[in-house]
Amino acid sequence: QVQLVESGGGLVQAGGSLRLSCAASGSIRDIDSMGWYRQAPGEQRDLAAVISGSGRTNYADSVKGRFTISRDDAKNTVYLQMNSLKFEDTAVYYCAADVVLTRGFLKTYWGQGTQVTVSS
Repeated sequence: QVQLVESGGGLVQAGGSLRLSCAASGSIRDIDSMGWYRQAPGEQRDLAAVISGSGRTNYADSVKGRFTISRDDAKNTVYLQMNSLKFEDTAVYYCAADVVLTRGFLKTYWGQGTQVTVSS
């Protein structure tokens, strides 16, 4: 089994910054893409940022220039640096990872979510 544990959420004023972390542990042989998704109340879960195994990144238009995704493969951890936060960034943030298990199968795992609240 694989677990994804997120941390770093909280309450911040508009214009402020937060850094989210998500650490994967368990029966991991390798990790392909890792990403951050977010879901605001009453809304669907949408992609915020994703990073491939080779380090290629992709961002939602709404966060480009403000958010930076990175990863540390030695720690099986993905980060999301969020700057210039806006009220509309308020959401539960979920990390996801495409994990190659020790048995050789590829499976997507999700974290439990961490709340980010931006006060206006």
